[in-house]
Amino acid sequence: MVVPAGKYLFKGPIHLKSNINLYLSENARLEFSTNRSDYLPNVPYRREGTELYNYSPFIYAYMATNIAITGKGAIDGNAKNSFATWKPNQNKDQLNLRQMGNDGVPVHERVFGNGHFLRPGTILPYGCKNILIDWITIYDAPFWVIHLALSTNVTVRNVVVNSWNPNNDDVDPDGAVNVLIENCTFNCGDNAVAIKAGRDQDGWRIGQPTENVVIRNCTMNSKANGLCIGSEMSAGVRNVFMENCRVGEANSTIYFRANLDRGGVVENIYVRDITVERVNTAVIRFDSNYKGHRGNNFPPIFRNFFIGNVTCQLADHYGIYAVGVEGTPISNVTLKDVTIAKALIPAFTLHIRDFKLLNVKTNGMPVSEVNEYGEQPNTDKKITW
Repeated sequence: MVVPAGKYLFKGPIHLKSNINLYLSENARLEFSTNRSDYLPNVPYRREGTELYNYSPFIYAYMATNIAITGKGAIDGNAKNSFATWKPNQNKDQLNLRQMGNDGVPVHERVFGNGHFLRPGTILPYGCKNILIDWITIYDAPFWVIHLALSTNVTVRNVVVNSWNPNNDDVDPDGAVNVLIENCTFNCGDNAVAIKAGRDQDGWRIGQPTENVVIRNCTMNSKANGLCIGSEMSAGVRNVFMENCRVGEANSTIYFRANLDRGGVVENIYVRDITVERVNTAVIRFDSNYKGHRGNNFPPIFRNFFIGNVTCQLADHYGIYAVGVEGTPISNVTLKDVTIAKALIPAFTLHIRDFKLLNVKTNGMPVSEVNEYGEQPNTDKKITW
């Protein structure tokens, strides 16, 4: 399907079937309607790791094979003054959906869409196989930008995203297998790449981990993080390789997070050759208890990380932050050839095991050991250039 040069207003979603390439010619621009009723009827959806029926994403495929979105055209979500404004109104629906997942409510009874405030996504191949997204530019997304839910054999290449709205993760491999993300430029309102694998009981029920993900040769500027794994990772994340990426500004460069509701294992993560200008919270951050709410029954497991050849000019707060859970420490982590020119606090760690530092320098001084601390230091003060 070839879209010639020109501007086109779509009063509804595009649903791709198998063996279709949506080709956007250079100077073609797809602009999507801001009318919520245009995205009905509801379709099967997965939102933040929980299944439901919701408004259709703008470009959607369900159980399709051999699909592509290519060409040097653009997709404009027109969301800044429409769907993106829903976030303050979503809390009730968000909590209801999460409770439905925890209670095992049948998916066909989890009906949202009309009368609710769960924003549609931008591009969602759901349960698809053999996917190519290449060269397109995306603006002003309503929610997650490219959401790869329960899909296999995916390439996202040469994509540019300029979208600063709330929850604008740029690429979300979510229960996805065999994913390549390369040569992309991400300027986003949330995480540049956010790897997920289901939320709590709903994630365990489906049981599909995200595995075999390669991220390389990308540029990232983010209101949140460069690479983020979690917090929805209940089915597990493994075998992730990131190299030769540049982070301009972000909250953290590399962030691994879950909580005591989540369960799941994050393991075999390899990162190398990363350059960073400035981060707010931490260059490298592990957090095992991020926004938990139900108790301490299902601690996550973080193990087998190698992070090497990272340089950062400025960390407003922490250089390295790693906080595990008593009895379930963050384990088998190696940081090698990491240089952080300036950081307010070089390192803070708690509940770690086999945490190795090899040629790690912060504020011009070597950091050869990371000791556990009993009390978190005050980081209200920031340092400046």
